[in-house]
Amino acid sequence: MSGAYGRVLVVDDNKVIRQLIKVNLELEGFEVVTAADGVECLDLVGGVRPDVITLDVVMPRMDGLETANRLRADPRTSHLPLAVISACTPYEVEAGVAAGVDAFLAKPFEPSELVRIVRRLAGGVDEPATGGRQGAGHAGSATG
Repeated sequence: MSGAYGRVLVVDDNKVIRQLIKVNLELEGFEVVTAADGVECLDLVGGVRPDVITLDVVMPRMDGLETANRLRADPRTSHLPLAVISACTPYEVEAGVAAGVDAFLAKPFEPSELVRIVRRLAGGVDEPATGGRQGAGHAGSATG
């Protein structure tokens, strides 16, 4: 069963960042499934059928940019909105745009900005977090 705003597949090798993203999106009505790297993402995506995928760039086994390229190359996943949540260096942004990434969010990020981007990509309305919530913490710029 999908959450009120949709289902998000969060891909990040840092467990703390994965959990932070998950909690903030769940507070806003999203259903969240997580993966630790691009290989796990590709294994899960068919069964999860997410409305949005968030990708870290620097990950073991398969990085976020290669994952984005593979998702775009597969007709079953080529339509899925992709957001990179990473350092967002000029290289990452340029390579992400070339891979068909739809949005970028630089670490560290504000939880409200995360929610706004994911809601927009899921086809919802761009609006502040409901109920005046500030989100569950601030994402640090951990490696990866």
